[in-house]
Amino acid sequence: MALDGPAERRDELVQVEMGNGNGVAPPQPLRPAGRPAAATAPYLDRRLRLNPNAEHKPQDYSDVRGEYAPVVYSALERHLPPSLLDADRDVKLHFMRDILARYWPQGERNKVQRHKEYRQRILHLYKPLHEELYNMHPSEFFLPTFLEAVRSNSEESFRSFMTEPIPGVYTFAMLQPTFCEMLLEEVENFEKWVHAMKFKIMRPNTMNKYGAVLDDFGLEAMLNQFMEQFVAPISRVFYPEVGGGTLDSHHAFVVEYGKDRDVELGFHVDDSEVTLNVCLGKQFSGGELYFRGIRCENHVNSETQHEAVLHRGRHRHGARAISSGLRINLLLWCRSSVFREMKKYQKDFPTWCGECQREKRGRQSQCVKATKMAFLRGAGGATI
Repeated sequence: MALDGPAERRDELVQVEMGNGNGVAPPQPLRPAGRPAAATAPYLDRRLRLNPNAEHKPQDYSDVRGEYAPVVYSALERHLPPSLLDADRDVKLHFMRDILARYWPQGERNKVQRHKEYRQRILHLYKPLHEELYNMHPSEFFLPTFLEAVRSNSEESFRSFMTEPIPGVYTFAMLQPTFCEMLLEEVENFEKWVHAMKFKIMRPNTMNKYGAVLDDFGLEAMLNQFMEQFVAPISRVFYPEVGGGTLDSHHAFVVEYGKDRDVELGFHVDDSEVTLNVCLGKQFSGGELYFRGIRCENHVNSETQHEAVLHRGRHRHGARAISSGLRINLLLWCRSSVFREMKKYQKDFPTWCGECQREKRGRQSQCVKATKMAFLRGAGGATI
């Protein structure tokens, strides 16, 4: 489980439902103490748009502090009902917070609050080894061919430097070797510092026992730009059906595989809409990724250095056992709060889940058989 999310306690929970297939309708949200009824009352029967309003320019939320990143509100604003788009920013903010509040139970919020305090202690005490890593420098981080394709921003330009070894899985050269080396050195420096300070290092997820969360020691802002400017344009083209066009948050970390580290990673899916996986090094053999089809929540269980792999988070995969050396990978789990809200009101996902597709074909086949049987029965009883 990822460790990012809302950190502040809330006083209400908004129930949200689907209405007439058009979007999300929030009926009778509970109003928190101290909030004027006029702030939300006129919009109780309004629905979120299923598709974002591409022509609407969201307001600036960069000064908003709290549980969600400003980009979350900017992305969600495009889905607000038309009658709300011209409302005061505070009214829109209250409305969106009411919707987002339902994501996190109190126990999860307490856990996230503890992690937030842990992160703040690190940021206060840790001295970075490579200061230049903490701000975005595209020409120093990315290869020229990659940057040129992103600037062109078209499917043709993206496919010009990618290969697709498996449907929906793309590999390509992305990062400068010097960036990979600096990031490796920064992670090693952080891990040594944590050990010296006798801090308990927070591991990336429940599957990996080794590695570190990059956001914990100051790289969050840079990696958010990384996602918005260099992953989102590609995912918008190749993964629109799973929220690739509305990515608004991330969980970034490194994992380590070796004889005295994690040896392999079993079959799983990621807690992301889109995942970027880049091998940073070092010298190793084994540890290849393998994929076995894309699954929704209902059906989850049914070697080149520095090369990036981009895939849907729900694409089931694993890492084979490493046989020698040390392999360190950068993972960027990219998420869409809008997509996660919308998919709660769908029963199946035949556009991208392989098992949903099989079940849909089965239902269609049964329907055809039933129609034929009804026709034959009717024909048999007919008289001339």
